[in-house]
Amino acid sequence: VQLQASGGGLVQAGGSLRLSCAASGIIFSSYVMGWYRQAPGNQRELVAQIGSRGNTNYADFVKGRFTISRDNAKNTVYLVMNSLKPEDTAVYYCNAHWGYADYWGKGTQVTVSS
Repeated sequence: VQLQASGGGLVQAGGSLRLSCAASGIIFSSYVMGWYRQAPGNQRELVAQIGSRGNTNYADFVKGRFTISRDNAKNTVYLVMNSLKPEDTAVYYCNAHWGYADYWGKGTQVTVSS
């Protein structure tokens, strides 16, 4: 199983980024896909999830700014991040979850400058 995240980078506050996570080795359409983040000194926290039927769940701190989506034909989940804030700076990780199966990608760094 591989989850390859990409799209991170350095952006000014108020800017936007789109993260992508390409999955292989799983029946992608069956999995709940999620984005988590971890800032230095902090625990990893949920950012957003999208179920197999497209139902979504967001952390309160990103509601109205971030949008998660999936393309089952491409085995890819996306996270569009708008109105970025310095406190959004973190390593963002892609997660695939189904029953007892739980997989993580290596993460992509997002840095938001003030």
